[in-house]
Amino acid sequence: MGEKKSKASAPTPSESTVESSPTTKTVSTSMTGFAAQARKNGILGPLDCKPPVNLVDIRERHIRSRGTPSPTESMYQNYVEGITTAPNEMGVIVEVGRQLLKSYPGERYNQAFNKAFTGFPKNAGVNNGLSAPQPDFVEGLGVDEFRPLPIEDCVDGAVLYKDNPDSITLPHLAGEFKGPGKNMMHAKLQSAYDGAALVHGRNRALDSLGEPSTAGHAKVTTFTTDGTNLNLFAHYATPSEDGATKYHQYPINSTILTNSLQDFRQGYRQIRNAQDYAREESYKLRDQLKEDWKAKRSQPAPLPSIEDEPSRPRHSKASRSSKGE
Repeated sequence: MGEKKSKASAPTPSESTVESSPTTKTVSTSMTGFAAQARKNGILGPLDCKPPVNLVDIRERHIRSRGTPSPTESMYQNYVEGITTAPNEMGVIVEVGRQLLKSYPGERYNQAFNKAFTGFPKNAGVNNGLSAPQPDFVEGLGVDEFRPLPIEDCVDGAVLYKDNPDSITLPHLAGEFKGPGKNMMHAKLQSAYDGAALVHGRNRALDSLGEPSTAGHAKVTTFTTDGTNLNLFAHYATPSEDGATKYHQYPINSTILTNSLQDFRQGYRQIRNAQDYAREESYKLRDQLKEDWKAKRSQPAPLPSIEDEPSRPRHSKASRSSKGE
């Protein structure tokens, strides 16, 4: 959270330069060196990011009719009033969460706010020299949804939060909020890091299946919003000529939520369709991982070959006869 970090009286490890060892320091997203280090780690700048192969499909999904009642005029007016009077970033989060975002009651499909990815591997490449990713919002399956698969042992960094039995695991959606008048370009940079981290986790999971990600296809989404503007981005990774991984963040669509009832309805539909798409991909990946784990466990153990049998010492007749004497 941009505002919350700047107002903190004492910076926490994720909000300042952090000493991860006596000689190594990391840079947080609120520091001036973050953009340069992110670029070194393969997180591409806006001019270098290419559209994903499935961009048309993603955009069609986002504008698709939801088959549910659209927001009414009174809902729109309530939202505009709430955002207009929101004093800070937290106020924006409350209004967007209450009136715009969808929830999934009855499922272990959870949300977390402004929580550092303490379970993310420190040697992932995308986070070299940076503090752990800490999006304002992330949504995904709880770790228990993967059981009996021991996902934390199968995919490094899949479980976002250490020592948390309800940790979100392999999510496909994250978001960044800003308060009124704050820097939305900085939110975009933060979400580029968030999205790259989620892509890294997804690709490691696919690697464990022996099924690398489909080239150029984006399955991870992020958003940025100050309550007035809503921006959605698609994320994916590609290999570079030198073998390094490059992380792309490409705009899907943008909406001014407070401009009109029609625009509010459009943004409402897009963000909720993005949530549904991320949820769909989360469950799909979970099912693939569980099926692969079960298939490997059900395979019979190979029978030992003759070469595997331990050799036995041979005794001569003389030695046997001497034993008899």
